Amino acid sequence: MNGFYPIILQLRGKRCVVIGGGAVAERKMLGLLDAGADHVIVISPAVTPRIEQLSAAGVILLERRDYEEDDVRGAWLIFAATSDKAVNAAIAAAGERLDILVNAADESSRSSFITPSVVRRGDLLLAVTASGASPALSQQIKTELEERYGSCYEEITARLRRLRERAISRVLDERDRQIVLRLAAEEAVQLTGKNFDVDEWLQSLLHRIDRGHA
Repeated sequence: MNGFYPIILQLRGKRCVVIGGGAVAERKMLGLLDAGADHVIVISPAVTPRIEQLSAAGVILLERRDYEEDDVRGAWLIFAATSDKAVNAAIAAAGERLDILVNAADESSRSSFITPSVVRRGDLLLAVTASGASPALSQQIKTELEERYGSCYEEITARLRRLRERAISRVLDERDRQIVLRLAAEEAVQLTGKNFDVDEWLQSLLHRIDRGHA
């Protein structure tokens, strides 16, 4: 058994440092940005064109130099993604000493966290990992999830979020509210692409409860 605990992190306002400038570092950086990270620093003397582009656009901060141990201080999360295993090991060790979340891209056993393969559909986030045993398997399952949960789920989750907000403010009875949210989740897929008012949807669901059809 592995010792990893699955968790979803809030990265807004957190100092996230990616050390390395190649394809792996780029992938880790893009993952941070996709997750809403707004304080991303990349440290490497050479970087990919994509990293260069995002730096020029002011999306990330790029420091063109080799890693220094002080780079981990003040970080909330670190990716060690250089092409040098010894450097990655040193970064991981420094992060552990300072109780900072650190991922060594080339060795999960030295990491305090690992990154899963992710499918994003609006507010819906699907993540899968084989805990370092087989990244290829994780990628295969990710592809299956992408096919199963298509782009329509962006609309579905957006509508369910709006309905939940309405239900929290308008349905005071806890039991009724939970039934409404369950019914909405069950029929949301069938309503994809249809134009309707969320308030009317809520009233329809409440009517079903009153009639004992829940």
